[in-house]
Amino acid sequence: MYIKRTKIIATIGPSSFDRKILKKMIEAGMNVARLNFSHGEYSVHAEVIKNIREISKELDTEIGIMADLQGPRIRVGNAKEFRINAGEIILVSDIKIVSGKKELLIDSPGVVEAICIGERILIEDGLIELGVVKKAGKTALARVIRGGMVKPRKGINVPDTKLHFGAITEKDEVDLKFALEKNVDFVALSFVSNSQEVIKVREQIRKILKNGAILPQIISKIERKGALKNLDEIIEVSDAIMVARGDLGIETDESKVVILQKEIIARCLCFVKPVIVATQMLDSMIRNPIPTRAEVADVSNAVIDHADAVMLSGESASGNYPIEAVAAMKNIIVSTEESPFDDTVPELLDNEMIFDYAATIHAAHELAKSSKAKAIAFFTFSGKTARMMSHHRPQQLILAATDNLKVYNQLSLIWGVDSYLIDVEKNHETAIRKMIELAKKEKKLTSGDKVVIIIGRVARNEAIKLVKLKKVE
Repeated sequence: MYIKRTKIIATIGPSSFDRKILKKMIEAGMNVARLNFSHGEYSVHAEVIKNIREISKELDTEIGIMADLQGPRIRVGNAKEFRINAGEIILVSDIKIVSGKKELLIDSPGVVEAICIGERILIEDGLIELGVVKKAGKTALARVIRGGMVKPRKGINVPDTKLHFGAITEKDEVDLKFALEKNVDFVALSFVSNSQEVIKVREQIRKILKNGAILPQIISKIERKGALKNLDEIIEVSDAIMVARGDLGIETDESKVVILQKEIIARCLCFVKPVIVATQMLDSMIRNPIPTRAEVADVSNAVIDHADAVMLSGESASGNYPIEAVAAMKNIIVSTEESPFDDTVPELLDNEMIFDYAATIHAAHELAKSSKAKAIAFFTFSGKTARMMSHHRPQQLILAATDNLKVYNQLSLIWGVDSYLIDVEKNHETAIRKMIELAKKEKKLTSGDKVVIIIGRVARNEAIKLVKLKKVE
């Protein structure tokens, strides 16, 4: 029985709110549910979280929940749509001005003031493009380079402009409090530019929770030019990274997005941080029951590059085939992982690691390969051992036992990790033994299989003492 290693994140929306559909999506291969706080009422998000927790318990499987904060999204502020044509000069402002000219209203104060002559204004994923030709305080004149219909609330990007919004708005702060009250496992930050923004949000989370519990993990979304310049420092302070290709393709040359994706994944592997590839992976499945061949290739390439997870957005949130989209993504992942093209690339993964017990993890992986073991098993308090072992992308099953529900759900994001929630009063060996018994019942292991076991002392820093080889009885 082959077990999928690359994880699937699915965005939950009107097409997938229903409890029965959520259950079928989990059964089809969904590992993490994403709640997009750019849309939806709190009452709906609360119901989805409740249903996922209940289904997760019912199916005895870890399902992580991600709260994706909107961030400083800039939008069209006009109440009515209007057409602009190439060559026209229009007024750009953040307040309504009666000037006799067509006027583009930007809903975020400070943006127009920050824009300089020669910089671009992109509307609706870059379909419409303006170039600023004149500035006068808090207003600007812009020439229409690529025209079209300007629609209310559509997204605006200013890729050439230096903005100083930070990664969290007043709306985000309210959304964050709600998400923490609902005990989400991950918080995704949109439009991150530097490490200080991530550190600030982590401090806010600590202040809100105040109980010393394991915090939700912070996922930094890479979608700004500034983020690329500060990539290493952002990865270092984040728990995981999302390659958010939508805005990234607007902020940068779209022809370079796939190269940037590969570079970001490679850097995350160096830092031993989970990495997600997102946006339009199976976009045609919003309308069609099967993906295009190009979309199949896109998902396969993310798997070959060793992404921890791939993500569905509109496909599962508002599309006609949310269950089929998850199933299709799983089939692509499995086919790719079973091929030789998904083999580990040593020069990519053999980077120096900063943790004291990295050598022990490496030794356990080498023992698993040389002994032809079926699995590598261990107990983890925080998930760190799981991330370290996943870094090696072993061919063996990665079986992780934990006694913490938050860690159990957070392991849902890490490549190859199959986690078990086992409360055995901090006794590692008993927990591992029980986990192996459960894996045997699930037919993941059979009598005679070899398992490499990593045993550490009972302490929060997980200092490891022993690696041993055991046969399943």
